[in-house]
Amino acid sequence: MLLSERIDVFFNSLIAKTEHQNELLIGKCQSDISLTSTQEHILMLLKDGKWTNTDLAKALSISQAAVSKAVKQLIQKDLVVSVKDGKDGRVSYLMVTDNGLPIAIEHAEHHQSTLQVYETILTAFSEDDQEVIARFVDELSRKVL
Repeated sequence: MLLSERIDVFFNSLIAKTEHQNELLIGKCQSDISLTSTQEHILMLLKDGKWTNTDLAKALSISQAAVSKAVKQLIQKDLVVSVKDGKDGRVSYLMVTDNGLPIAIEHAEHHQSTLQVYETILTAFSEDDQEVIARFVDELSRKVL
């Protein structure tokens, strides 16, 4: 099989595996609570402070409706609370609860462990090979993204 065909098969498999997810993490999150990757990522973002629905939508590159749906379920599970702004009652901020914080922390750690897998794989390649890989990724990003 040609390398271009192997790349095509890889990306098609990757797309199938990550369908309806906004990120790729290697392995499984350890939470006993069933959440989508978007919900886990929202919790991770909220662990560092309060966010509006609009800010989350921009950060995740998804619609505000998608954020609202995800957040509604997080609120129902007591993982997130919505708090009105003290000065402007039209503005609501989302904050992670004590119940949601361990999941948020674990999701951040999952991001780090995914990066560690990439680092481990890359150590099998010489610096010259890594430069070629970097150029390939950069060029592919320019053409595709």
